[in-house]
Amino acid sequence: MLTIGLTGGIGSGKSTVARLFEERGITVIDSDIIARRVVTPGSPGLAALVEAFGPAILKPDGSLDRATLRDQVFRNSQTRHRLERLLHPMIWAAMDQEKTQVGTPYCMLVIPLLVESGACNRVDRVLLVDCSVSSQLERAGRRDGASPGQIQAILDVQATREQRLAAADDVIDNEGFADALPAQVEALHQQYLRMAVAH
Repeated sequence: MLTIGLTGGIGSGKSTVARLFEERGITVIDSDIIARRVVTPGSPGLAALVEAFGPAILKPDGSLDRATLRDQVFRNSQTRHRLERLLHPMIWAAMDQEKTQVGTPYCMLVIPLLVESGACNRVDRVLLVDCSVSSQLERAGRRDGASPGQIQAILDVQATREQRLAAADDVIDNEGFADALPAQVEALHQQYLRMAVAH
């Protein structure tokens, strides 16, 4: 099956673009949703995290305290790599399993860290939602209520805009107004349908 990897930095508009493809009947598999699923209480994923990072990453109800884990991870690149080594194989296995259930002509995997994780070869095409860093800061701050410093810390561990553009096969420009997105998505949707037939 033709597989499109949808990526982009924080606040770039990936979720909006993914929804537009879903509205066209395309199956979208979101790695963030799967990442939450593989660490639910009682899961092997959560047990592995507790073993690696200690019980302080748990809330009183036994679920993962994402804020505590995020603080640990963003302070230390070795901790972040350790987390990725634990979770990424589980996430990919779950995504591959979901792909076997797909009945649409092509499917889209939403993977924010596709470029950073060196996984571009796991998809047939890389679709980048692109905008300026200033737009990312403004949108992410408005959406998450995070401070500019917190957002900058996330940007600092993500690939640069230039690195993403270099890795992309297709680019959606989300610098302007949201009403410019449907036409771009429709054009790519038609292109991917043609490619899916050839694939």
